[in-house]
Amino acid sequence: MSVTVTTWCLEQTSPADLTPAGEAHGITIVRAEVPSPEFSRYLYASVGADVSWTDRLAWPRTRWQEYLHQPGVETWVAYERGTPAGYIELEAQQDTQVEIAYFGLLPAFRGRRIGGHLLSYGTARAWDLAQRWPHRPPTKRVWVHTCDLDGPHALGNYQRRGFRLFETRTEQEEKPTPPAW
Repeated sequence: MSVTVTTWCLEQTSPADLTPAGEAHGITIVRAEVPSPEFSRYLYASVGADVSWTDRLAWPRTRWQEYLHQPGVETWVAYERGTPAGYIELEAQQDTQVEIAYFGLLPAFRGRRIGGHLLSYGTARAWDLAQRWPHRPPTKRVWVHTCDLDGPHALGNYQRRGFRLFETRTEQEEKPTPPAW
């Protein structure tokens, strides 16, 4: 089935652009420092199952491994009492940009103000990424894209964190069928 999809591209061009959300009580955020294709696929599939994330589901383990071992790719995971609640994936690009490649919460954790906290924390980690990757130049731009297939609060959360719109596009796409489970 073909659907009309609007995609918004947003950016920050200075660490001062970040407007942090309040902390989410009982939530800890930890970097997954050991690249794990299985864990990353679990996060991707679990967060994206009901919002049409399907592009990486066909990736073989070797593709996940290759991607996760790229310098400047980081996965930061939010936990509530030991349970993964969501994640933010940063992807350093060849220049001084960092893309928030994926960000979201598992369905049971949405609507509890965890998303604003995780996005704030993850965006701050995009800005200080060069401190963890010594051969990287300092970040000059953090950007992200979201679309109307994502959660209904995604665009607003990015804007409340200080991201500014720089491009909007509307296209016809085949709507993927989320896998049932």
